Amino acid sequence: MTGNRDRFSTATRLRIIGEQTAARVYRSQNRRQDRRSRLTGRAAFLALVVCTMVVALAYPMRQYVSQRNEIADQERVAREAKQRVEELRDEKARLRDDAYIQRLAREHLHYLMPGETGYTVIDPETARERRDENRGAADRPWYSNVLDGVDTADRPKN
Repeated sequence: MTGNRDRFSTATRLRIIGEQTAARVYRSQNRRQDRRSRLTGRAAFLALVVCTMVVALAYPMRQYVSQRNEIADQERVAREAKQRVEELRDEKARLRDDAYIQRLAREHLHYLMPGETGYTVIDPETARERRDENRGAADRPWYSNVLDGVDTADRPKN
């Protein structure tokens, strides 16, 4: 009877219930750890695949973009060159015309035809400014004038 009594005692029952609960908790923890390990392994593999794809595609994509930019630049340069060639062809055709050559000589070189009288109109403001600039230049040594010329050549025009 002591065996029966021991079997049904409260302490024994609590011990058995505790062992069963501990076994259940241990099994559920193992299952969770199994699920976590599988998920972690899959996530790591997926991350590895994604990183590999990014690394594998980064350099070719960079090359593609830079080459597209170079192609666009070269196309722009080619368009500008074609336009310049057309302008030069037009200028060449105009330079074959004697009337155009005469007009250029009259405008830029101030040439006159025989029997014509040329006039040069001087703007009073410009003449006054030039006189003011040259005043006092003869009173100074020649090297001062040279140095002033170098200094004014370096200044930006406004």
